[in-house]
Amino acid sequence: MKSLVIYFSKTDSPSYKGNTDIVADYISEFTGAVLFKCVPLVPYPEDYGEAVKVAHFKQDNDERPELKNYLDDISEYDVIYIGGPNYWGELPYEIYTELDRLNFEGKIVMPFTTHDGSGLGLIEQMLTFRCKGAEVKKGLAILGTEVKAEATKELVKNWVIK
Repeated sequence: MKSLVIYFSKTDSPSYKGNTDIVADYISEFTGAVLFKCVPLVPYPEDYGEAVKVAHFKQDNDERPELKNYLDDISEYDVIYIGGPNYWGELPYEIYTELDRLNFEGKIVMPFTTHDGSGLGLIEQMLTFRCKGAEVKKGLAILGTEVKAEATKELVKNWVIK
């Protein structure tokens, strides 16, 4: 099966990997999945508090932030891993910008998130709603402070579809 990882991580620095970047890399390592990172055209502020305000505004306004690049077609993929940090029970809205453009009919969707204690929140339900025609499987939630642990890498390895 051919796999794709569609994900968002606030950090877009080649020299720094955020928690979601690391999990996406694990998925790719174990499945051979192609990585597609949803990078906003307008980056988040460096200041954490300001970045939180921006993310909250996007969610409150159901915004679809413009991205630097887009996927046009996912027809060649069987399994689509979709993830990002948990922002108040949902994925960041940059993910929805991309998902709203794609046809998920007949795909398997595997949700994942990094979080600070809120688990998957409503992410599985939101992806069921947004990825029409897909079979949304049980998601994986990883506590941000545990992302770099060796046990987490094994957890991801056991969760993925090979």
